[in-house]
Amino acid sequence: MNKESLMDEIIERIAVCTRCGLCQNRTQTVPGEGSLGAKIFFVGEAPGREEDLSGRPFVGAAGKLFTTILKAVDIAREEVYIGNIIKCRPPENRTPTMEEMKACAPFLLAQLQVVQPRLIVTLGASSLSFFLSGREIKITEMRGKYQQWEGGIPIFPMFHPSYLLRNASKAPGSPKALTWSDIQEVRRVYEQSE
Repeated sequence: MNKESLMDEIIERIAVCTRCGLCQNRTQTVPGEGSLGAKIFFVGEAPGREEDLSGRPFVGAAGKLFTTILKAVDIAREEVYIGNIIKCRPPENRTPTMEEMKACAPFLLAQLQVVQPRLIVTLGASSLSFFLSGREIKITEMRGKYQQWEGGIPIFPMFHPSYLLRNASKAPGSPKALTWSDIQEVRRVYEQSE
């Protein structure tokens, strides 16, 4: 099977998934989107309200900021793959439980096998924690520091765009300033993989 067929099958399975209770309140699933040949795979936590309505990842306020961050270093959304650990919106946008993440994990792992990126960029603490086997982490301490994952693909943690919306300062050392530094590192890896 080719990559398109494999990803289509994963998306079909996500659409009918009932592995956890999140399926009961979803409008639709949000499997992810992007290039199946992407060298960079961005992984967020879970869909929000706008994503639940549209079926697309990172399209709300945080998503618009995320797209702006990518454009700032001349990376188009269509050139990367963007997804979440959880494919259904948690009620009130609460943080997904580790049980929910584990229930949804086979889908993300299958997507990673199809895309085979050179770098996984985790957005926020929850997605990094997932890749580090549920370890409690502080994103303020871990962002910008490469991690090794058992799957063999390096992981580069960044702040989630929603965190940046809550922390608007651009002063040196601020989350936005650190994100600028981090996305430039992502761009460096992106250029090396062309």
